Amino acid sequence: MNLHEYQGKEILASFGVRIQRGIVAHNAAEAVEAAKRLTQETGTSWHVIKAQVHAGGRGKGGGVKLAKNLKEVESLAGQIIGMNLVTPQTSAEGKKVHQVLIAEDVYYPGPSETSEFYMSVLLNRAAGRTMIMYSPEGGMDIEEVAEKTPHLIFTEEVDPAVGLMPFQARRIAFNLGLSGNAFKEMTKFVSALYRAYQESDANLFEINPVLKTSDDKIMAVDAKVSIDDNALYRRPRYAEMRDLREENPIEVEARAVGLNYVDLDGNVGCMVNGAGLAMATMDLIKMAGGEPANFLDVGGTADAKRVEEAFRIILKDPNVKAILINIFGGIVRCDRVAQGVVDAYRNMGDAIQVPIIVRLQGTNAELAKEILDQSGLAVHSAVQFQEAADKVKEVLS
Repeated sequence: MNLHEYQGKEILASFGVRIQRGIVAHNAAEAVEAAKRLTQETGTSWHVIKAQVHAGGRGKGGGVKLAKNLKEVESLAGQIIGMNLVTPQTSAEGKKVHQVLIAEDVYYPGPSETSEFYMSVLLNRAAGRTMIMYSPEGGMDIEEVAEKTPHLIFTEEVDPAVGLMPFQARRIAFNLGLSGNAFKEMTKFVSALYRAYQESDANLFEINPVLKTSDDKIMAVDAKVSIDDNALYRRPRYAEMRDLREENPIEVEARAVGLNYVDLDGNVGCMVNGAGLAMATMDLIKMAGGEPANFLDVGGTADAKRVEEAFRIILKDPNVKAILINIFGGIVRCDRVAQGVVDAYRNMGDAIQVPIIVRLQGTNAELAKEILDQSGLAVHSAVQFQEAADKVKEVLS
């Protein structure tokens, strides 16, 4: 589950991470009031207007602006709220901005130069350990830094048995070229950031930039945070932060009826039970010359109601030209699934306008094929994997 910047910063602050302070506004009038309040609380005279969408590169798309007075706050907030923000990480249509973060200006003059760093905490799956990735080249695309200057990308792996050790936090501060009070501040920042990652059940904490201010404070100016969906049952406060407007509406609807669905870009809809079989089915579609339009796992209860819900979800994608149902009957009997397909097909009437290939294997597979073949419906039945692949190729051609 992805979070907005202001939500990620709220979590960071709760673990003692210094952040660029800000207030969320949903319209221009709220933005002005937020700016006034922020000035009272922080003393800032300039304000940063930041679009709150689940995408990086907001500044490149015009979603981050600096306002030097309240009139500019009102004008810029009014321009950004309601716009379709297009960034390198969105589709061509962009994402609609529903709210902005009015943030304090932290690039104020002082005794030393400001510096920007990159830092993220994530799981290194190859090593099975949490990894802190960081670079002295913050404030820009980390992919570009990795490609052109890979020697400026550092990593620190954390032993899960002992956690982040003080010497590791010091090594990070040293590699970032810090000294004096900024060095001490960075070690505290790293330790608090790691604790926030661990104790919030996150998949990712990415801060770009981490800023060393002109008076040697270390703070998170941005926050990209992703929480593990599987842990939300024990993080109800974080679950309430979910913004469904930022998610694929078909995936949201599928989740509401208990289906595991991921939207893809292809032309063949998939209805499968089991994640492993779903992956194999997508490979099968590719080998047959098609492209999978989705990942959909109906689980172990593929009855008529569940199959009908799955049909309706798949058919919301206008790119779907055929549907492949691939079910292994272990816990669930194939004949029950076949009857569920027939009942769902009849209930939906003319809503199904694309060919359907059904491959059922396992308990009562032959009986299931007989039910489909005798149904009188335009359903292509198959028993073997290759047979299903051939039928997919046939209907697409």
